[in-house]
Amino acid sequence: MAQINVIGTRGGRSIELDLPEVNPHVLHEVVTWQLAGRRRGTASTKTRAQVSKSGHKMYSQKGTGNARHGDRGVPTFVGGGVAFGPKPRSYSYTLPRKVRQLGLAMALADRQETGKLLAVDGFDLDGKTKGFINWAGQNGLDGSERVLIVTDDEQTRRAARNVPWATVMPVAGLNAYDILRHERLVIDAVALEPAQDEAVSEGAAQ
Repeated sequence: MAQINVIGTRGGRSIELDLPEVNPHVLHEVVTWQLAGRRRGTASTKTRAQVSKSGHKMYSQKGTGNARHGDRGVPTFVGGGVAFGPKPRSYSYTLPRKVRQLGLAMALADRQETGKLLAVDGFDLDGKTKGFINWAGQNGLDGSERVLIVTDDEQTRRAARNVPWATVMPVAGLNAYDILRHERLVIDAVALEPAQDEAVSEGAAQ
């Protein structure tokens, strides 16, 4: 069981979490799945039927001494259509829900093992960026590392959104990829409480 200390105006306690052992393969699968779902898939090329070229045969089939050709829209000519080129498509695919939840739990475990997880219950901020900078400095966040702030507290989100080294998201948006691409994780303690496990699991489905 992992012991996570809680700071903040309502802190002063610890949360016990049963976190799994980190498996890089599972994390890779979850991150790959997330990034695949974020791909736009809008790349598109024109086929020989779509390029602006005449469809008439260029010259006689025989007797010219040239190679046999049809129209100028074929892929062998500059400006012709593209053979087997990309078309708009979706790159998303299905990953089992249990794997997604396991990947999120492993991402949390990785940050907890390296001492980069900070649970907060009560930020007590007024929505001002200066207030957040002061709070961050008092809690070891000096801007040398990228920080992910996961909270539903509107004042905290407003105070941290203009800080270049901080990314802010609601608890429902918590996911393995964003945890791993930031060096530190600051999260609402309520999102880690046993009663909130289901809410955290829902975040893994995004």
